[in-house]
Amino acid sequence: MELSELFARMTGRRREPERPELPRVPTSDDLLAALDGVETMVARGAVPAPVVSRVSRVARTVRDTIPRLSNLGAGSLQAYNVMATATDYLPEAIGGYLRLPRQFADNRPVDHGKTSLMILIDQLDLLGATMDKVFDAVCRADADALVAHGRFLAEKFGNASTGGALSLGPNVTIAPDPSPAPCPSPGADPSAAPQPTTHEPGRLQPPNGTGSP
Repeated sequence: MELSELFARMTGRRREPERPELPRVPTSDDLLAALDGVETMVARGAVPAPVVSRVSRVARTVRDTIPRLSNLGAGSLQAYNVMATATDYLPEAIGGYLRLPRQFADNRPVDHGKTSLMILIDQLDLLGATMDKVFDAVCRADADALVAHGRFLAEKFGNASTGGALSLGPNVTIAPDPSPAPCPSPGADPSAAPQPTTHEPGRLQPPNGTGSP
């Protein structure tokens, strides 16, 4: 019997149960370090090319997703899957394969006619497809925010349906000039610019501009 428990009985006080230590939530650096460890295992284990390409695909997608995990929200199942892939699912799959002799892993059927290598490739394909879906969901959150911002700007400042008018407030609107005057060429005499012609009703203007009918 521990001294603290004996003291609790003598004084009539109940011993408070010890609080279980919760596992520490991995940081972004922890996840990146776990991916580095997996890629190091693959490089040192001389695994076949199909395994290398699939591990690279999963690791690359997870790396691109890590900076955007906050978009998925706290406690999200998708965020957990990203963390578990980096720290558990991917390392365990590669480690289980590397613990087997290459001749056995690549040639001996172990489950429904599949070798350990084929099973590993199936697992990597599943992880790759899952991480692609998570990354798409993460990017969709940013895309939706961009669309919402575009609608806000269209409502505040106008859009193509307003003819390009810019609204600066409830009582101020700047409309574009529908027919801007042509700019004179450099060195040209401004007085030589053509003047607008007025037409009198019922009178035809001669084509040569002499004024005679």
